[in-house]
Amino acid sequence: MSSVPMPGRAVPAGFGALFSAVMLPMFMAAVDQTLLAAATPRIAHDLGGLADTSWIAVGYLLAATITAPLYGRMGDRFGRRSVLLVALTIFAVGSAACALAPTMHTLIAARLLQGLGGGGLMVMSQALIGELVPPSERPRYQGYFAAVFTVSSVGGPVIGGVVVNHGDWRWLFWANLPLAVLAFWRVSSLPRPTRSALRDAPYDPAGVVLFALCAVSALLWLSLAGHRFPVVSPASAVLLVLALSSGALLAWQQRRHAHPFLPLDVLRIRGVGWVCLSVIGFSGTMFALVFLLPIYLQVAHHSSATGAGLQLLPLTLGMVTGSTLNARFSSRVQRSGILPPWGLGAASLALLSLAFMPPSPAGIAIASAVCGMGFGTVMPSAQIATQMLAGRERLGAAAALLSLTRSTGAALGTAAFGGLAFALLNVSAGGGEGATLRLDGLPPERVAQAFHIVFGVAAIYAAAGAFAATRAPRMDLIKRERAGAE
Repeated sequence: MSSVPMPGRAVPAGFGALFSAVMLPMFMAAVDQTLLAAATPRIAHDLGGLADTSWIAVGYLLAATITAPLYGRMGDRFGRRSVLLVALTIFAVGSAACALAPTMHTLIAARLLQGLGGGGLMVMSQALIGELVPPSERPRYQGYFAAVFTVSSVGGPVIGGVVVNHGDWRWLFWANLPLAVLAFWRVSSLPRPTRSALRDAPYDPAGVVLFALCAVSALLWLSLAGHRFPVVSPASAVLLVLALSSGALLAWQQRRHAHPFLPLDVLRIRGVGWVCLSVIGFSGTMFALVFLLPIYLQVAHHSSATGAGLQLLPLTLGMVTGSTLNARFSSRVQRSGILPPWGLGAASLALLSLAFMPPSPAGIAIASAVCGMGFGTVMPSAQIATQMLAGRERLGAAAALLSLTRSTGAALGTAAFGGLAFALLNVSAGGGEGATLRLDGLPPERVAQAFHIVFGVAAIYAAAGAFAATRAPRMDLIKRERAGAE
C-alpha cells in the first residue's frame, strides 16, 4: 500500500519545486555539523567554559544520530512531508535558543535541541527523493544531493570563519531562521501523503531507549577516550561496557519485536550490508581527511588557518565533480553502483601518494582533488541502492540506515585516525582546545612523518571500502522502474 498519491511520478511542480524543498533542509543540517569549527574559540571567549567546547559539536552529533532512525520510522508511518515539517520546526526553535544562549551550558542544551531537529532534516530529505522521483531520474537528484552535502559540510568551517571574523558568532544561528521559514514553505507545497499501512504498526519504546543508551555511550567513548580521559581508565571502561552491553541487549530485543525501531529489516536485505560497509569506508576516510588535513598543512607546511581551510577546496570541488559525473554516467547507462569501487580505489591511491611522495602544495592539491572525486561517487549510488532494495513503504527506514551508517563511519574514522596521529606524536589532547595547542611546538618533520603514516593507514581503510563497493549490487534503473520496485 503506497504512502503517496502518485507512485513513480515526479512532483507536478517540477524539478525546481522538489529541489528547493529537499535540498535546503539538507544544506541546513549538513552545514551545522561543521559550521562552528572556526567559531569555537570566540564562543569560549564570550561564554567561558573552554573545557566544555567539544560538547557544542558532540551534543549536536549525538542528538542527530539518535533521532535519525526515529524520524525514518515516523516518516514511514505519518508521511515524510509531515515529519520533515516537524523536524524543521524543532531545528528552528533550537537555532533561536542557540543564538540567545547566555552561558556555555545553555548553548550546549540548545545544540542538543537543534540536533533533535537536524537528525530529521537529512533523513526525510533523502526519503522524499525516493518517494517522489522515479528510479530513472534519481541519479540526477542524488548527484545534486551529494554535491550540496559536500559543499555545506566542507564549507561550514569557511563560512563560520568569515562570519566570526566580521561579526558575531550568534549570526550563525540567527541565519537559520529565515532559511527554515523558506524551507517550511517549500516543503508545504509538496503533495500531501495518503494514510500509510504502517500507521497502526506497534511502537517500540524499549528499542528507542536501548538505542539511545548504546549510541550515546559509544559516541562518547569514540569522541572522548584518549582526549578527555585515558583509554585505559575507569571512565573509559564504564562507557565501553555500557555501549557493548546495551548494544547486545538491543540486538536481542530488536530481533524479537514485531516492528523494531532500528531498520534491521533493511540491513538484512541481500546487498545492503555491502553498501553500508562502502559508506563507512567513504565517510570515515573523508571526515578524517577534513579534520586532519588542516592540522597537517598548518604545522608541517606552515600554512595559515585561513590558507589551510582554503586548501580544502580541491577536496570539495573534487567531490562535487565526482558526484556530478556519477549522476550523469548513471543517467546515461541507466545503471547505478558501477563507479564507487573505482572511486574509492582512486582515493586509496591518492592517499598512498600523500604517504610516500615528497610533499608539495601542488601534489597535496591534486591528491585531495582525486580523493574528493572518488568520495563523490559513493553516497548517490548508496542512496539509490538502499531505496530500491527497501521498497516504497520503507524509504524512511532506508534513509535512516544510511544516515546512521555515515555518522558511524564519520565518528569512527575521525576518532581512530585522529587518535593514531596524536599517539604517533605522543600528544595528549586533554583539556580545552585539544591537540591544536600542543602541536605548535613540535618539529614539522616529526609531524609530517606521523601524518604520512596516518595517510597510509587511511589508504588501506579506503581500499577496504572499495572492496565492499565491488560486492554491493548494481541497480538496473529501467528494469526496476518497469517492475515498480521503487
